[in-house]
Amino acid sequence: MTEPQECLSFPCIGEPAPDFEAETTHGPLKLSDLKGKWVILFSHPADFTPVCTTEFLAFSAINDELKALNVQLVGLSVDSVSAHLAWVHAVKEKMGIQIPFPIIADLTMKVSNLYGMIH
Repeated sequence: MTEPQECLSFPCIGEPAPDFEAETTHGPLKLSDLKGKWVILFSHPADFTPVCTTEFLAFSAINDELKALNVQLVGLSVDSVSAHLAWVHAVKEKMGIQIPFPIIADLTMKVSNLYGMIH
């Protein structure tokens, strides 16, 4: 069993967002590489669940509009890259929708803890 990690609070408005490096469905991502963009970092509990799939479909539908506003979507969950890729493939195959933004594989919960997402 793993040791519980300290839950940090959400970053406050006006504070710099905590930087991180993570593996994603689009390859490695370093948050600081997105400097100059607005970033929507959102979390979902697990791949292959109905609610999470619905959220991803909704974000996919507005991705182009957000990109035009200089916004980068980034999803996150504690599933692996291979699980994310299988889920993205299933969504494309069954619903005809491509998930166009990266999904972080946060198996160690490093990013989740940086942003106070784990309680």
